[in-house]
Amino acid sequence: MELLGPLKFLPLYKNKLWGGNKIKAILRYDYSPLPNCGELWALSAVPGNESVVTEGPLEGNTLNELLEIYMSDLVGDKVFDKHQNEFPLLIKFIDANDWLSIQVHPDDELAQARGLEGGKTEMWYILQADKNAKLIKGFAKDMSKTEYQQSLKENSLETKMNYVNVNSGDAFYIGAGTVHALGPGILLTEIQQSSDTTYRIYDWDRKDETGKGRKLHINEALEAINFKAEKTNKVDYHIHNNQSMPMVDEKYFTTQILHFDNPIEKNYDELDSFVIYIVTQGSFVLKSHQGDMNLGIGDVVLLPAITEKIELHPLPKATLLEVFIK
Repeated sequence: MELLGPLKFLPLYKNKLWGGNKIKAILRYDYSPLPNCGELWALSAVPGNESVVTEGPLEGNTLNELLEIYMSDLVGDKVFDKHQNEFPLLIKFIDANDWLSIQVHPDDELAQARGLEGGKTEMWYILQADKNAKLIKGFAKDMSKTEYQQSLKENSLETKMNYVNVNSGDAFYIGAGTVHALGPGILLTEIQQSSDTTYRIYDWDRKDETGKGRKLHINEALEAINFKAEKTNKVDYHIHNNQSMPMVDEKYFTTQILHFDNPIEKNYDELDSFVIYIVTQGSFVLKSHQGDMNLGIGDVVLLPAITEKIELHPLPKATLLEVFIK
């Protein structure tokens, strides 16, 4: 498949009540005329939000069209057998300039019972965090359903949550059912199952310009929530120069981190999966059979499953997340 080389896609910008300007200031994306950009969808097959190839011989094709044409050559035999013509992951950048709602996502079983596209397990990698930035991950202690419902009645849910201080380079695995929220001053990349289902359970009594609060999903969330306290906060990982190092290894996705200051040759011929690169620091040249591709912070590239060998040449150093499905 000579046409099928590394793929870049047009960004999809989302104006959010809580969005800021770091996607422009730090990641170099121009989202005008939007007043802010809370989310940039970098790789998406969600209906109505389909990523479009931005350069090369396949320019103008959507991710979904490529999957219909190239099938397992694009995603790998195992992935295609399981997901067919549905690309399984969604990659975003999120800029939280204010608290996001306290929310939860359903798991696969509940989503399918409700006729939804699937569950939503995700991970976050913090690209930049202001001083004293925090996020919420789960409850501070085990809750009963009755205690939880009482906290909603008393408008005290935020006092029951587990708050975590965050810094650049921190990573978090957010399993479906974990109640969570991002606080102000955080720019991150999110790797998640391909789902746009979110149940808001508390929105900080926030009102929009018309004086109305955003819709909550109290009843829908109740069955989705894991009421156990969080046992772990941050992902424990290490960096070794010029070597891919494990971060998250779960059934929905595997994520590795690669920091390199020497040229790297990658051979994926036995992986049987697509690979997504998310550039988190620095810049480099990706060399493939289709030529050179210059990449820097904020770029996202999809390597088709038939990719065998590529070369990464740092300028003079770079860090990326390497995402695939085992």
